[in-house]
Amino acid sequence: KDFSLSNEKDAHASDSDENLERGNWSNKGDYLLSMVGYAVGLGNVWRFPYLTYQNGGGAFLIPYTLMLALAGLPLFFMECSLGQFASLGPISIWRILPLFQGVGITMVIISTFVAIYYNVIIAYALYYLFASFQKVLPWSDCFSWADEFCSKTRLVNDCNATLDGETIHANYSFITSNNLTCMNGTMNYKPVQFPSEQYWNKVALQRSSGLDETGNVVWYLALCLLLSWMIVGAALFKGIKSSGKVVYFTALFPYIILLILLVRGATLEGALDGIEYYIGRQSNITKLMEAEVWKDAATQIFYSLSVAWGGLVALSSYNKFHNNCYSDAILVCVTNCVTSVFAGFAIFSILGHMAFVSERPVSEVVDSGFDLAFVAYPEALSRLPVSPLWSFLFFFMLLLLGLDSQFATIETLTTTIQDIYPEVMKKLRIPVTLGVCILLFFLGLICVTQAGIYWVNLIDHFCAGWGILIAAVLEIIGIIYIYGGNRFIEDIEMMIGKKSRLFWLWWRMCWFFVTPVLLMAILVWSLVTFSPPTYGSVLYPAWGTAVGWCMIIFCVIWIPIAAILKIVKAEGNLCQRIVSCCRPAANWGPYLECNRGERYSHVVDPKKEKEHEIPTVSGFVY
Repeated sequence: KDFSLSNEKDAHASDSDENLERGNWSNKGDYLLSMVGYAVGLGNVWRFPYLTYQNGGGAFLIPYTLMLALAGLPLFFMECSLGQFASLGPISIWRILPLFQGVGITMVIISTFVAIYYNVIIAYALYYLFASFQKVLPWSDCFSWADEFCSKTRLVNDCNATLDGETIHANYSFITSNNLTCMNGTMNYKPVQFPSEQYWNKVALQRSSGLDETGNVVWYLALCLLLSWMIVGAALFKGIKSSGKVVYFTALFPYIILLILLVRGATLEGALDGIEYYIGRQSNITKLMEAEVWKDAATQIFYSLSVAWGGLVALSSYNKFHNNCYSDAILVCVTNCVTSVFAGFAIFSILGHMAFVSERPVSEVVDSGFDLAFVAYPEALSRLPVSPLWSFLFFFMLLLLGLDSQFATIETLTTTIQDIYPEVMKKLRIPVTLGVCILLFFLGLICVTQAGIYWVNLIDHFCAGWGILIAAVLEIIGIIYIYGGNRFIEDIEMMIGKKSRLFWLWWRMCWFFVTPVLLMAILVWSLVTFSPPTYGSVLYPAWGTAVGWCMIIFCVIWIPIAAILKIVKAEGNLCQRIVSCCRPAANWGPYLECNRGERYSHVVDPKKEKEHEIPTVSGFVY
């Protein structure tokens, strides 16, 4: 027997694993819940319901479902299959096409940027969670921190009224002092802010006037950020073996909370008005004639499923080779989309009640993103009986939704390190994982200063946008058009078994034509409609926008750099070098020799790469 170091199993591998070096998921449930947790995130709760309301209500589900089938699912299935086939992370997986290895580097760098600011959002949720442990919610009224613009109700400034048979226009104090009544539709209201809005800006964030005014580190947000990184580190200290168990709670419990919030919301006055705005009689089928609606549907599907971030490849790389990744992809994608629709009912039922009690139209209380999660919805919850309980449940749900997405993002980074330095990770997995968390915590401190929310918004505006689209376009072009779509299908059939030509008809149509065209259209649209970043009414300074451009350039510059380096290191004239780099590397194929079959019998065993000279890639012909 060979007892050499190369046969040592990883710290998170067990004797029952198929791959004793990298480890496998303990069971199918660990993997599926990790994927659901990764895909289902904050955007399902704070972005999708608003988009549905904004883009025609129930009618929006038509383009949303079509984009799921044409763009989301094909990319999702592709990445799951890719990771499972080679059992490699997002950078090493590009042995399939060495020229495009920079695409994997781009994915990992963007995931790193996102991990920094995503945990800051989790820290916000933690802060509000702790703030909910009070008999009276601190944002339920205009307390000492409020200014003169703070009000729970709308204040009339002036209006028209009838005096001695004539219509007059006067301020509201004159109207009330003379016992007059404002005429319907003539009231002008003072510009006021809900207590929750002022609490968010003045207390929680201590928000400065702009990116120029960094201010101090907000100490309680910094402590919440530290706690969130401690939770992530604790959940990942044994890699997938520990995180795979944690997600049984973090991925499933949000559904219980959503159901509780939905049941509570449905019993409130005005709930039906909110739901009608969301998906009921207010639906507008003519909205489907607007290109913006289809762009919103495609963009939401693309970002919601977390494709092209590297996480799907990383998580799938721990699957057993013959796992049915096809059914997994469909199950996770459908679950993600159903969750989005379900969350909308829970959100809009309570916002409808808020509109009812504040005597405002639903359109004036609904919002998306930070304003929904930390202003509109907390304001609505503060008006319910036993409001601290509902607030606790809501922010606990946000915390869990954020955490399991963060688990997968950090696992993407550690998987990348494992593929590059396998011997190090075998011995030092826990220190490396903790080191990554500590480093990202310190990098995130800029995001918990008084200007922190501007940094969070800036990173999200640039890094989580075009970089991912560019990576996705190159990924599908590289695998389908250069490596070969039919060849890739044969790789998948090695895992899930032979399928009929009819079975692959839909996937071929999407991979070869529809999905690349849709992704290119979204990318071009995003570039054409680009606008400088803003946070509410606050404009960013020129240097702030320049920093944003530098971040996105830093993310994507590795694509041409890696391609040039590969070409330089190859042999032959320029044309031969490019062709050589467009062929799979000599060690591309299933990770374990027992899964390679005749098609990949030539592959050099990764365990023996140091003992054998790897043949030139041009020596292998498909």
